[in-house]
Amino acid sequence: MKTQGQSLKKKVLAAFAILCILFIGIQFYRPEIPNPPVVADFTGPANVKAIFEKSCYDCHSNKTELKWFDKVQPAYTLVAQDVKEGRTGLNFSEWGKLAPGDQKAKLFEILNQVTTGTMPLPNYLALHHSAKLSKEDVAVLQHYIAGLMVEKVEDTAMINARSRQQAAKVNKMTKVPVTVTGVPYVDGYASWDIISTTDRADNNTMRVIYGNAIAIKAIHDNKINPWPDGAVIAKVAWDKIQDKEGNSTTGAFKQVEFMIKDSGKYAGTKGWGWGRFKTLNREPYGKTTDYATECINCHRPVANNDFVFTLPIKQ
Repeated sequence: MKTQGQSLKKKVLAAFAILCILFIGIQFYRPEIPNPPVVADFTGPANVKAIFEKSCYDCHSNKTELKWFDKVQPAYTLVAQDVKEGRTGLNFSEWGKLAPGDQKAKLFEILNQVTTGTMPLPNYLALHHSAKLSKEDVAVLQHYIAGLMVEKVEDTAMINARSRQQAAKVNKMTKVPVTVTGVPYVDGYASWDIISTTDRADNNTMRVIYGNAIAIKAIHDNKINPWPDGAVIAKVAWDKIQDKEGNSTTGAFKQVEFMIKDSGKYAGTKGWGWGRFKTLNREPYGKTTDYATECINCHRPVANNDFVFTLPIKQ
């Protein structure tokens, strides 16, 4: 007659055998990680490119190099997903396809994420120690990116003329624009209360952040982490123009971005609907739904603040 110990041992061995079979079986599931040709690689200074190659290229280029442990399931599936999302948000192998302004914006985003420790991903660094950025690496990036930020100086008369031209070009909407993810343009935001203002040195823009009534009430009630459903935040950007006396004012209208909180409807994008509408024609940004991943990645450093960078101005 079998003892209780023998029966338990048999069950443990059977469970171990099943796990081994499953482990071997999943090795045959291999999501593709293609490395297409590099068509427009990053062409910045050699020391800057070396940092990107060391710490970013595995997930953000067409030059992904897998270590042996990256190829073992289930890690392999996670790596494949990281590479797919990484290339969607930023692909150094297609850097040359970006407009100069978009390149600066990406560099600004990169610097923001590396200085906050959001990138490279902590779970990636746990096994890929060589990708860790040193203080010297960060200093090199800061110096390079700071050198790209140049103020635009113009005469006051030219500034005023541009403002009049812009006012004459405001287009009336015949149909509400909607992004490919279904996020609508929200008209009337200019009459909302102002939450804060920011500048972007990377592309010389001035920004005003507005909040709808629900967002403003949440601020007053100190209930903004998380923000309540129905809250809408609008960030409007203009060219930043500086006259010869050093006074700054708004230039051409660039875009308006919306974050619409609906934890149910937008559960797949961190509870927010992300929308960007460019130029006075309110042209929706993003040709595929992957653009929302780009927005989330940019805001990932403030995930603990419900993905919102803006700190309301205290009255």
